[in-house]
Amino acid sequence: MIRILHLSDLHYGRDRAELETPLVELCNDLAPDLVVISGDFTQRARISQFDRAEAFLERIEPPTLSVPGNHDTPLDNIFVRFFAPWRRYKAAIDRNLEPVWENDLAVVVGVNTVNRFSWQRGRISGRTVRRVCRGFANAGERARILVLHHPLEHGPEVEKRLMRGAMDALSDLEACGADVVLSGHLHNTVTTPFEAAPGLLFVQAGTGLSNRLRGEPNTVNLVEATRDQIAITTWSAEEAAFTAEPEVRFRRVDREWRRAESDAA
Repeated sequence: MIRILHLSDLHYGRDRAELETPLVELCNDLAPDLVVISGDFTQRARISQFDRAEAFLERIEPPTLSVPGNHDTPLDNIFVRFFAPWRRYKAAIDRNLEPVWENDLAVVVGVNTVNRFSWQRGRISGRTVRRVCRGFANAGERARILVLHHPLEHGPEVEKRLMRGAMDALSDLEACGADVVLSGHLHNTVTTPFEAAPGLLFVQAGTGLSNRLRGEPNTVNLVEATRDQIAITTWSAEEAAFTAEPEVRFRRVDREWRRAESDAA
């Protein structure tokens, strides 16, 4: 069973500095196979903010996989945004915007959903989805996990526009055997099958460090997965420490993810 600690939306520049060391300690104490950060390392993509994000990553002992978020391209420097949008991210975080990580238990594929010509709304193309599916083609019985910043589905309470190409991507990803999608962006935790693709599990992390909270504390998710069973433990910030909430479990039944009966209260 692969163990992945999923972080998102650190937002250096609008962060709670008192939570940084507890979050680093959680990453190292849990010792997952992989730490995933699904974008928005910074608030305004400034060099000083990326420097702090880089220092944070250097303190994490397990391997990491990162993808950018919409806040990781400059909003207040249009020239850089249009002509060198990833220069600062690549220098501090990873030169590869769409990394792939795998071991004997899982294949994890990163996707860059940021549209530099649209500040909030992301996009995912058919070409990108085909690349992801090729990445899963030789996964065999290993868990197949996709990481991106923008979610592929919104609930009715979300006012932001769903990213372009999301519905087609859901259908195609389910068809090619993807198991889990890890995303962020909205600063809220979600753990449920996608309504439009119940063969895919939707795991959205809240914000790990930002002080821009939206009805819940700072959170991260520990995801423990095989192709047929997934357990998710959300860790929530209580003052200057992260504590575990009750585990939520899902099982695959007839090609669909369903909440385990003992958890479905």
